[in-house]
Parts: sequence; structure tokens; C-alpha cells
Amino acid sequence: MQLLRPQHWKDYELIDSGDYEKLERFGKYIIRRPEPQAVWRKSLPEKEWEDAADATFKKEKGKTSQDGNDKGVWVQKNGMPDQWFINYQYKEMKLRFRLGLTSFKHVGVFPEQSENWDFIYDTVRSLNVSEPKVLNLFAYTGGASIAAKSAGADVTHVDSVKQVITWSRENMDASDLHDIRWIVEDALKFCRREVKRGKKYNGIILDPPAYGRGPDGEKWILEENIAEIMSLCAQLLEESNSFLILNLYSMGFSAVIADNLIKDYFPDVKDRTYGELIVPEKSGKNLPLSIYIRFIRK
Repeated sequence: MQLLRPQHWKDYELIDSGDYEKLERFGKYIIRRPEPQAVWRKSLPEKEWEDAADATFKKEKGKTSQDGNDKGVWVQKNGMPDQWFINYQYKEMKLRFRLGLTSFKHVGVFPEQSENWDFIYDTVRSLNVSEPKVLNLFAYTGGASIAAKSAGADVTHVDSVKQVITWSRENMDASDLHDIRWIVEDALKFCRREVKRGKKYNGIILDPPAYGRGPDGEKWILEENIAEIMSLCAQLLEESNSFLILNLYSMGFSAVIADNLIKDYFPDVKDRTYGELIVPEKSGKNLPLSIYIRFIRK
């Protein structure tokens, strides 16, 4: 059981958190938005939050997205743009992300995932395969996809939302990368078809939401569907020279559940790491943001 925290961010920091909110810096802009995990008190006074924030997310009462996220509007100070770019670098991997203020409080990147990007980059480069095939499911704006591509992988990026795929392409272009395969489809439906075709991948990355919808209205409920997609991934993953990352955001899931899923569907895997991805703040508190498990098959 490990707690992993970002090590290489220059364009991101968590300034403070508490009272169900977080105050973050992305590049030169500071934003304030809801955070259901931050059940403790803030370290900084309210006046400092108000003065620091260039944009503040205001929830609309009773409105949520399909996956349970708060819906609302951003209140922006003069000079705060709707979109801007930040950079992330690890070794020779140089990623660039276009950020934006969305109506569901997200900005287009999950900073705690940088620990997984580093792992992906190192692992892809270490595999004894000339161009490893990597599948990224529930891939959102593509941080993991461009990390794998930067390391030399042949990447297939699957997400059910067309606008998010477009956003991912912007990040690929901004990172001076090319030739990622984009698939707008329900992840379960895609995996079922790939199994029937006998396809294999050297790397699989799963980042499923608690709830979601496919492009044709397919329902995704984590507790109901995670077993099937893990079973499909077990059939899609190469037995050697391969890796898998499972990342979960559901507040009701523990890292032990993720570990049990791997024991069940990948019983041959002995060397695995699992735990929480956290982000430290200046006061010394750590904000837990997701659970993860990952392994490499030599």
C-alpha cells in the first residue's frame, strides 16, 4: 500500500484545501473549486482565498452531470481567460495541455495522474518491443495517451465523448506528437469487439468514472461493470512485455478492492503496487484524489 504524490510539476500546485473546496495554481492562474474529499478546515483565511483566486466555481443548486459532478458557472476576475496552456516535463517527455473552465468544474487535467504518466513513460521505454501497443480506456483529455506516445508507443485512445476526443487531439498537437488512434465509443463495447478480433495490447490503462454514458446512451456503473471490463482486459493484455494501470475515483472504493480485482483476473501477477494518488498542500495536509493499482509483466 503506497501513497504516491506528484514529483515533477512546475506548472501546478495545491495551495490550500478544506471545507469541501480546493485552491490550486495552474500555470500563472489560480482557481477555486469544489472538492468533496476535503472534509477538514482550510488553513488559510477566507480573505486570502478570495484575493488569490482568478476564477471561482459556483455550483448551481440541484444540477449535476451524468457522472455526478457538480454543474455550475465560473466567476472570473479581469484578465482570467477561458482557456490557457500548461506544461509538464519528466526526463525527455515534454507534455503540453490546453486547459479550460468547464461547466462541471473540471479544467482538463488531473494533476495527481502525473505519477502514472511517469510510470507509463518509463515502462513503455523498458519493454522489449519495438513499438508497444497501448490501449487507453475512459481516456478523457489524453494525459496518459500522450505520455505513452511520447515514449514511442502505438496508442489507441477510447472515450465516449466526441468533444473530449477533440480536446485530446489539441493536447497531442500542442505536445508536438502525432498518430494517436482516436475511438469515440463505449469502452465495454470496444473491448468486447477487440476480444472477438483476437487483438492484443502491451499496455492497458483504465480510468473509469463512477457513472457515465456511452455515445449511444450505454450506461456505465462502476460497481456493475468493472468485473466485465477487467475480464476483457485480461484477454486483451499480452502475457509478457506488458503492463496495466487501473485508476478509480469512486469514494466508496478502497485500494484493496482494486488489488482484489487484479488477484482475480490476473492471478499470475505477483509484483504489483497499489494505493492512493495524493497531492500535498503547503500546510502539510495531503489531499487524496484517487486509488490506483499497476503492474508490469516481464
